[in-house]
Amino acid sequence: MTALSVLDLSPIKQELGAAEALQESLALARHVEALGYRRYWLAEHHNMPGIASAATAVAIGHVAAGTKTIRVGAGGIMLPNHAPLVIAEQFGTLASLFPGRIDLGLGRAPGTDPRTAQALRRTLQGGVDTFPQDVQELLAYFAPSQRGQLVRAIPGEGTNVPVWILGSSHYGAQLAAALGLPYAFASHFAPADLEYAIQLYRQQFRPSPYLDKPHVMLGLNVFAADTNEEAQLLFTSLEQAFINLRTGHPAPLPPPLAGYRDSLDPRLTDMLDSVLRCAIVGDPTAIADGLGSFIARHQPDELMVTAQIFDPAARRRSYDILSKVHAPGG
Repeated sequence: MTALSVLDLSPIKQELGAAEALQESLALARHVEALGYRRYWLAEHHNMPGIASAATAVAIGHVAAGTKTIRVGAGGIMLPNHAPLVIAEQFGTLASLFPGRIDLGLGRAPGTDPRTAQALRRTLQGGVDTFPQDVQELLAYFAPSQRGQLVRAIPGEGTNVPVWILGSSHYGAQLAAALGLPYAFASHFAPADLEYAIQLYRQQFRPSPYLDKPHVMLGLNVFAADTNEEAQLLFTSLEQAFINLRTGHPAPLPPPLAGYRDSLDPRLTDMLDSVLRCAIVGDPTAIADGLGSFIARHQPDELMVTAQIFDPAARRRSYDILSKVHAPGG
């Protein structure tokens, strides 16, 4: 049975700040841990007024320290922004502090705009173009050190932190298959290449020391409430956030807005329908039906569920409902 996990962008809300967002992330992690969800991942984004998880390794440490059993990880670290050794040391430290509970998902995109990417890296040379080599370098740092090895990750070596390749196109699928790593597809905001990417991954997968057969995780927006009307209202926070982002005005997560779509240009509603195609919104019956159809069609090993809901209680309730219609542990 497909396992359920949680992706959290640690959303900063209107009129609130990063401190509140990070505390709400910890509270949600504790809540879904008690419900039996498998993983809790945070994502690296920069220069985003609505996201508090830019220092992703630090946010992961905050959540891992406040929980007991749930796996905590990155969904993901944008590796072109960093030297592989730095990430090996960061996640080696996390793995040393929280043995058997840390995951590392790696992405190829910058997670920001070009000017901010340059501020992060000091240069835009390399980065994306060297992503496959950087992934392999990072994997080597997590392995036991070899005789004569001049550069070692301490902490890091020998921790064998599980590494995932993340993607929203066929590029990451092919790389994950070639390296024999698990693959997570960002269908929650980029569903266009979903079927082709996972088909490529499964067809081209090569067994490795890390994995003997393909393992697919898919991103999915799930907004559950006691009624369809309430769920649709909660969903308008995400719709507003996407419109703000795609029109060049990123902002903190807004509260729900009744009738929001009625005010939009039809071209924007078409865009929302396209990018948020992998979203299940509704009451428990609608969630069960939609989830069953999605799993039957794509056969994922895991689902990484995200719900950018403004009200913390409503957000927790959404994960409660989901856990009742589908056992999170798989």
